[in-house]
Amino acid sequence: MEELPECPVCLQNYDDENAIPRVLSCGHTVCEACLVQLHQRFPNTIRCPACTQLVKYSPKQGPSSLPKNIDLLRLFLQQQDSTDKNQLRKSNQRSSINSINDEYSARFWSDEFYVAWKDWILPHDAISVGDDGFGLFSSSSKGRVCFGVNRRVSLVPIVTLPTVSDLKFKFSYVAWIIKCLEGLNEVVRDGLCLILEASVRRGWFCRVYGLWGEVSDGTLYLVCERHCGRVLDKFSGLWNGDGLELDKGRVCSFAMIAKGVIEAVIALNLEGLVAGCLGLSCFSFEELGGVCIDLNEVLAMGRKIRDEVSGCMGDEHEAMYMDILDNEIFVSPEVLSKLSNKGVIISPESGDSRYPIGYGSDVWSLACVLLRLLIGNAFPRITLVVSEENGLVVLASYISWVEKVNSVLEEKFGSEYLSLKQTLCKCLDINPGSRPDVVDVRKCIQDVLAKHQFGFLGNAEITVNRNNIDHPVILAMLFQLVEESSKELSEHEVKEDGSQPDFLQGAENKSDEDFVASLSNRMTGMTELKDLQGHLGCITGLAVGGGYLFSSSFDKTVRVWSLQDFSHLHTFRGHENKVMALVYVDDEEPLCISGDGGGGLFVWGITAPLRQDPLRKWYEQKDWRFSGIHSLAAFGNLLYTGSGDRTIKAWSFKDGTLMCTMNGHQSVVSTLSVCDGVLYSGSWDGTIRLWSLNDHSPLAVLGENLPGEMKSILAITANRDFLVAAYENGCIKVWRNDVFMNSKTLHSGAIFAMSMHGKWLYTGGWDKNVNIQELSGDELELNVNAFGSIPSSSVVTAILCSREKLYVGYGDKSIKVSFFFQ
Repeated sequence: MEELPECPVCLQNYDDENAIPRVLSCGHTVCEACLVQLHQRFPNTIRCPACTQLVKYSPKQGPSSLPKNIDLLRLFLQQQDSTDKNQLRKSNQRSSINSINDEYSARFWSDEFYVAWKDWILPHDAISVGDDGFGLFSSSSKGRVCFGVNRRVSLVPIVTLPTVSDLKFKFSYVAWIIKCLEGLNEVVRDGLCLILEASVRRGWFCRVYGLWGEVSDGTLYLVCERHCGRVLDKFSGLWNGDGLELDKGRVCSFAMIAKGVIEAVIALNLEGLVAGCLGLSCFSFEELGGVCIDLNEVLAMGRKIRDEVSGCMGDEHEAMYMDILDNEIFVSPEVLSKLSNKGVIISPESGDSRYPIGYGSDVWSLACVLLRLLIGNAFPRITLVVSEENGLVVLASYISWVEKVNSVLEEKFGSEYLSLKQTLCKCLDINPGSRPDVVDVRKCIQDVLAKHQFGFLGNAEITVNRNNIDHPVILAMLFQLVEESSKELSEHEVKEDGSQPDFLQGAENKSDEDFVASLSNRMTGMTELKDLQGHLGCITGLAVGGGYLFSSSFDKTVRVWSLQDFSHLHTFRGHENKVMALVYVDDEEPLCISGDGGGGLFVWGITAPLRQDPLRKWYEQKDWRFSGIHSLAAFGNLLYTGSGDRTIKAWSFKDGTLMCTMNGHQSVVSTLSVCDGVLYSGSWDGTIRLWSLNDHSPLAVLGENLPGEMKSILAITANRDFLVAAYENGCIKVWRNDVFMNSKTLHSGAIFAMSMHGKWLYTGGWDKNVNIQELSGDELELNVNAFGSIPSSSVVTAILCSREKLYVGYGDKSIKVSFFFQ
């Protein structure tokens, strides 16, 4: 059975009651019910749902003023009895005609990724790096956070990329950080998430403010609050370096501080994090006197250890390990073994150098911290022995070292605190699986407090439920993973067909400069292809079509370039004045049309072979206000010109006949754009006027009631989602569905050129930069997010983004072409 015709909006079959077919002036048919519900952006017009053309429609008279489609009604009556009533309405597809897929909606990063990280990015001016040098081992810089309150902070580099001075593209601050995060190893990102979220949920950590970067030196930092009151400073009044005295007050003070240190480590483990190494400098007192752990200091220690162990061979490990101990860094044997990747630690019993890293690793480091506080400088040093057989570093005397620790404790405390001494020595077992849990260490400290009648400070048992954190993130390992992830990036290669390049994995022996260049190319997809030279004056316009790139200039010519290899093919000559604008037209035959400052309009044929003389030319009538053609646009078989006499004129480019003149602007019509049946005209009077391409009637005026000083509009661009206007003061204004949404200053001078590619906006002007913005948001809010910029040595005068390439014309007479992949 032949299917019945449907309304293009609701997809309901036409009938003579609910879905009466009405014929629009464009020739398409829509049901009467949908005509009532169609949105009217402009007075007395609606947009045809089938062809999107603006057509006349009177809301007062309603659909009844339009003729019925008799042929469709007759077909309905013939098929009425055989129609399946269950298919009369497809409710789930109503308004499907309005769901438009934006073919250029691809982003450099996903919405989910941006939303997850954007709130952790600190403003660039939020941090003031101090002059007080660097922190521990120069791994953590010092500074101040300048928003809200003035607080001291520590900065630990997450990833540092060597800088290359001649990169063609410069990221905006936020985009650079987002892309750095996107390029990190997934384990590293998960670790950063845990760190950032843990500092919010728990009070045992120094506050982590977020992420901050210095684009100039390519370093991304984690910013953490830095407290002045360190645990070690507190003990300076309790012991003189030889350990703790045995009087009740000092022992209780130690136990109370040790309890805070232990609970900070427990809180760290509960977040699924393992430090991997700890030191006295990792713990400090917050404002209310509680002990907190400085995660930045832990990360800085991990970086220090990684730097120390890399490149060490043979007996160099002994000096390395001694240096680590001298600097109060207590790294467990299994973590040190993993970081060195050389089998640093070998158990005398099993010969196995690969004990698992986990929560037991923090137990070892924690025990060393507590022992250092208890016995001071008497804490024995670990001696390393090098095996001559296999060249590996062996802890042959590890058991002897543990016995020395036990002996020092016996000498210091005698028979007192037996449980504490035994527990701390067990924490030093070479096998992480044989060490007690951190809660067992806490219980011993609680027993010390209870012995001195301080049990009221808290005897509640803590159970560490690790069911969901069986695979913790090892903070000391994050930097190693960052290093590994950077090796996965390889050189950017552009395929001959212009398709998205494949990024090879595991590239080796790449220089730092190659790595940064390839990272930039990978993140931007931007590679300069050609620098086109030949014009003798400033570039004024660019157009693409028919396999050619067209460029106009103040030198009174239009040049034709091949899109295959960007070689110069031909020069159109004939204008007697500066060529101000040009447009490509693909009607019955492909044409290039140019307009000059003297009012001349030239139509050039672009079928091979290219001819020197224009197919047609004519001149606009001059009067005392006339200053030539400033802008061009084409639709159908009509050419539209924006002129110095404040008018927009519609011409038949077949014979140069003037079809219509549109009046309304109060100054030069500097820019024109066509989209969805609407002609947009921008003027030096600071307004945008909208005209129907159906009958050239005025539809709306935008910008005249906006607050602020009126500035000249130099460029406009429009698509189905946005209308953007660029002004002489470096500002842009954005409308959605002709409703003003946002305004933002992008340049330090006039914006002469602009192009839009989906949601990506490219602007250029007096400050010699091409700035790239992303337009995002919803119906209630629109954001203009800076992505980056392309610096140059000349004023930007023309921009065109077409077919995955970015074309930029400059005041120095050159044209640069870049690939741009999304």
